[in-house]
Amino acid sequence: MSRYTGPVCRLCRRETAKLFLKGNKCYTACILDKGIRKSAPGMHVRSRRAKTSEYAKRLREKQKTKRIAGLTEQQFRHYFRKAQIMPGLTGENLLRLLETRLDHVVRRMGFALSEPHARQMVFHGHVQVNDQRVDIPSYAVQPGDRIGLSEAMRQNGAVQQAIQATQKRGPLPTWLETNPSHASGKMRSWPTREEISYPVDEQLIVELYSK
Repeated sequence: MSRYTGPVCRLCRRETAKLFLKGNKCYTACILDKGIRKSAPGMHVRSRRAKTSEYAKRLREKQKTKRIAGLTEQQFRHYFRKAQIMPGLTGENLLRLLETRLDHVVRRMGFALSEPHARQMVFHGHVQVNDQRVDIPSYAVQPGDRIGLSEAMRQNGAVQQAIQATQKRGPLPTWLETNPSHASGKMRSWPTREEISYPVDEQLIVELYSK
């Protein structure tokens, strides 16, 4: 599977928003917060100051969402098509599908430093759903599912660091519950739009794909 392996801070600069791709460093050492390199990447960026078109606004919103989720264009389109046939608003359905991916739920529970870290843990078989090992990051977590880490990963230094950092940042959303001492938790319900962590305007994505 193809994936982006370049500098992730470059992606945040391109979207002019924090995508939280580097874990705790995004809270303590973000170049956007420090005022360093706030402009988009590229040596000719100063010459590209034309007025942003409506299409460009919709494209940037889609790119931002796709990069936060760590998906390819083909994978993202698959989720959009799936959201279209679900009852309810297509935009909210899309974000809910992305929010309840197993790798994202692991990060939201505070067991991983970042989305790539959570994806790696799932790939390596360190995550269990309902006491069964699951190594598919895109696994769709359902309300009532219990998520936990393997015994070997519970004492891992990076996992403990992630748990401590999450506890300092405040309570988890109400659709999740966790037991940090056992690195386990449960999905209580579907997240509402206000509880979804993607800072995007999903209607712009719907408009982009509807043309």
